[in-house]
Amino acid sequence: MQRMQRAAGAVVGSAVGDALGGPFEFGPPGAFSARFPAPGAGGEMCGGGGWDPGEATDDTQMAVLVAESLLERGGLDLPDIFGRFQRWAAAEPKDIGLQTEDVLTNGMPWDLAAALHFQVSRRAAGNGSLMRASTSAVHFAPAGQEATMDAARRIAALTHGDRAAWEGTAIFHELVRVTFEDTDPLAALPDTLALVHPGHRARYATVLAPGWHPGQATEFNGAVWPCLGSAVWALRTTTGFEDAIRAAIDLGGDTDTVAAVTGGLAGAYYGLDAIPARWTRPLHVPLPGFDGRVLRLADLLRLADRLGDGLGEDPGAAPPSSPSTG
Repeated sequence: MQRMQRAAGAVVGSAVGDALGGPFEFGPPGAFSARFPAPGAGGEMCGGGGWDPGEATDDTQMAVLVAESLLERGGLDLPDIFGRFQRWAAAEPKDIGLQTEDVLTNGMPWDLAAALHFQVSRRAAGNGSLMRASTSAVHFAPAGQEATMDAARRIAALTHGDRAAWEGTAIFHELVRVTFEDTDPLAALPDTLALVHPGHRARYATVLAPGWHPGQATEFNGAVWPCLGSAVWALRTTTGFEDAIRAAIDLGGDTDTVAAVTGGLAGAYYGLDAIPARWTRPLHVPLPGFDGRVLRLADLLRLADRLGDGLGEDPGAAPPSSPSTG
């Protein structure tokens, strides 16, 4: 499979998962399959909960802002990303995480806002940095293992002062990178965990273990650990993009973000062509604070193509057979 097919799959897959999961946020387990019992029947981009059909939430909106900063600034410009986040937050988007909102509106500079928030609250291990990581994961993949994980941590730290959020985002970046190299991301988990900060490694090893189930989570899946663990579980226990997204949303809770993270991983693994067209056609990403812009599928594909420019093509490589079952 060509690497650009995987790059587009990661970006679009995350947005699709986000838009599908948004209407079911904070709902009970199984709500998605209860409403759509027959896979492939259509109608799943239903909207609801304040979202129009196919409308992506803050997860994808922030991912796009990261992407456009990386491309327009020619690399990682942390003050620029933070400034874009602030401009977006000031425009009163439909949804924004409480922690993220506080960091972006507390009046502190980019390099202090998240750290001071964490110092006061001691609670900053939400999934808000993980949810927006698909675009940066694609962009930094060609730079290699150390560079992509470092970039993930630095972008995460803009809004999340707890290192747990940094490490979860770094793991996601690395899993996307190895998938682009035609390596099974689940088989790469032990090596990836070895690169996690020692103070956080054990907790991630627990939620990423082959036998772990989201029902064993000790926190709500709005926290970074069970969110990432649930996404990996969805990839591990299904055999296609559509089934992985369905499994993620059926967990209930923070469905848009769990499905966005799942969609990023599954999209990178299965590629763009595995994402149903009935899900991509209505997909759209409003950008509050940015002159009424709304990105659609063609815009996301162009974005993915530019982000993945350094990936090159490897048309002779065969895709992995299927995700590991552990």
